[in-house]
Amino acid sequence: MKIVIPGGTGQVGTVLKRALGAVGHDVVVLSRRPAPGEVHWDGATLGPWCEEIDGSDVVVNLAGRSVSCRYTPANLREMMDSRVDSARVVGEAIAKAARPPRVWLQMSTATIYAHRFDAPNDEATGVIGGAESGVPGYWAYSVDIAKAWEREQERADTPDTRKVALRAAMVMSPDRGGVFDVLLRLARLGLGGPVAGGAQYVSWIHDQDFVRAVEFLVARDDLTGPVNLAAPTPLPQRAFMRALRGAWGMPVGLPATRWMAEIGAFGLRSDTELLLKSRRVVPGRLLEAGFTFERPGWPEAADDLVRRVRGRDLS
Repeated sequence: MKIVIPGGTGQVGTVLKRALGAVGHDVVVLSRRPAPGEVHWDGATLGPWCEEIDGSDVVVNLAGRSVSCRYTPANLREMMDSRVDSARVVGEAIAKAARPPRVWLQMSTATIYAHRFDAPNDEATGVIGGAESGVPGYWAYSVDIAKAWEREQERADTPDTRKVALRAAMVMSPDRGGVFDVLLRLARLGLGGPVAGGAQYVSWIHDQDFVRAVEFLVARDDLTGPVNLAAPTPLPQRAFMRALRGAWGMPVGLPATRWMAEIGAFGLRSDTELLLKSRRVVPGRLLEAGFTFERPGWPEAADDLVRRVRGRDLS
């Protein structure tokens, strides 16, 4: 198959391109700053890159400014615009294609769900966030971004192309610079303890299960709309980091208060929402459709990822 990945130069795009290319698919990455073999686009306007969409089989749009940044008004606006504009223009390219792709997988995020501890969020009964009490007001903007992202895909006039929104949790891979790399570095330094008590839930998915879920959704012509891409076992942050420390063999994990997390996030040029929001998300539709996770539990997944880091086995 020919698979086009707009915004495919980040961690998740690297995981997908490597895995899909390894099994013989023709993978084309669209990038604002293309490396050799990639195709230029600006993520906002139609151009010669549309020729890659026309005649392709699958589009997986991952484009959007990284959320690993300080949540300043300017960065939040860029996060919104880069997601909405790219989804809009991908829809326009598909709509004008003489031979449109049969499926468009649009990246979304598990952050669309409410900060909660009492019950997991699946696609049918999950609570959409934005109205929670007792959380910073700007957290609602992250939910607004996710809703606008999905809405742009929904409104695209692409009757011959099936559309799926990937409400993805954190994709854990051994690649340098990814979220697992950052968390493992903290654990190795003895800093991977509970943050603000550690009761907030962490939702995650092993990179190989993420790829398998994408392949599953491409193959299943009956699945449309939002689908949660998350392992079925979210767990509190304190247990999540305890398992990661255990996988590495680090017995100590110093705890951090909320204000310490603020300082650490500032130093990492990131935001505490990524640490403090309770994302308790489960893959209801994937499980109902018969998808089987190879790494459903975090301790086993962490063991595998640590083994691959030590051996630098990225496959």
